[in-house]
Amino acid sequence: MMTVLAVVTATVIGLMVGVELAVAAVLNPILLRLPAGASLAARADGGRVLGRLMPWWYVGSLALTAALAAVTWGTPAAATAVVAGVLLAVSVVLSVTLLVPINNRSRTWTAERHPDDWREQHRRWDRLHLGRVAIITASFVLVLVATTSL
Repeated sequence: MMTVLAVVTATVIGLMVGVELAVAAVLNPILLRLPAGASLAARADGGRVLGRLMPWWYVGSLALTAALAAVTWGTPAAATAVVAGVLLAVSVVLSVTLLVPINNRSRTWTAERHPDDWREQHRRWDRLHLGRVAIITASFVLVLVATTSL
């Protein structure tokens, strides 16, 4: 059971990191270089699609990491899993307080109706997102360390 939980936790978090890294390193830089209409439409659609999926993925990752910490309690793996869980919790708080408000605003922007500083707001979201990617990557590495020390 512990091995299955470890593999599922590492897989779920690893896939999440991969998606978020692809958004940060590939997708959003491409979209930001597009003309306003195409860029705004693509970011709005991405915000709607990922906005429905990612909260579940983040909370699910946090729950799996908490379960991993619980089943390994009393071992060296537990402390590592707890730190990974704390980092995931920080990423959720960062998301809700800083990234989601920008995302919610930008989902409504169109080529005809958007603020003058829309590119700067997207750049701010991208910078915050990159910080979040660093945090969840560290969490992923810690989960891998915890699962290999079982």
